[in-house]
Amino acid sequence: MSESRKKLAEKIIELLKEEYPQVKCALTYEKPHELLIATRLSAQCTDKRVNMVTPALFERFPTIEAFADADVSEVEKYIQSCGLFHTKAKDIVEMCRQLRDIYNSTVPDSIEELVKLSGVGRKTANLIVGDLYGKPAMVCDTHVIRITNKLGLSKGTDAYSVEKQLREVIPPNEGILFCHRLVWHGRGVCIARNPKCGQCVLNSLCMTYRGDKGK
Repeated sequence: MSESRKKLAEKIIELLKEEYPQVKCALTYEKPHELLIATRLSAQCTDKRVNMVTPALFERFPTIEAFADADVSEVEKYIQSCGLFHTKAKDIVEMCRQLRDIYNSTVPDSIEELVKLSGVGRKTANLIVGDLYGKPAMVCDTHVIRITNKLGLSKGTDAYSVEKQLREVIPPNEGILFCHRLVWHGRGVCIARNPKCGQCVLNSLCMTYRGDKGK
């Protein structure tokens, strides 16, 4: 393990904590399965849009059993504005059937079991175990991957590879909030197409800002 990367991670965590002292998942939910479904809907869709769609969806289908018994075409009508709605609706219904039939209508608390569910990848699984169950987690979405590359904490765009690299240098108890803070930072400051580098609390640590990217 590179000690220099570990020290860099400590500085980044400290600066992000000062800038974003109170953070949480941007998706709104009340029940464990609702976070699972909302996260599936968020693929290639904004959290803001998902939060506009889910209240009516969860009112119509209030339980795992209701989703499991749902007609896929009806679910599609509620989530159409989220994009990829055919695939997402199919995954949601099948996921809830699995939860009902295999997991006794309980959302699993391990990444290994969660990724067995229809439409659930490691990003979603990490979010669930971190936010719902308080277990070590590293949610590597596009913001996390892009920003940690800029900062020299990770290399490459493969989510699983970046997750493993970050687990080497980010303390387990810091992982989920570290990722949430990077997401907020990516949306408000380190915007992909128009970064506000002059306002960034991390600019002194950023390879891109310093002009030494790739060195």
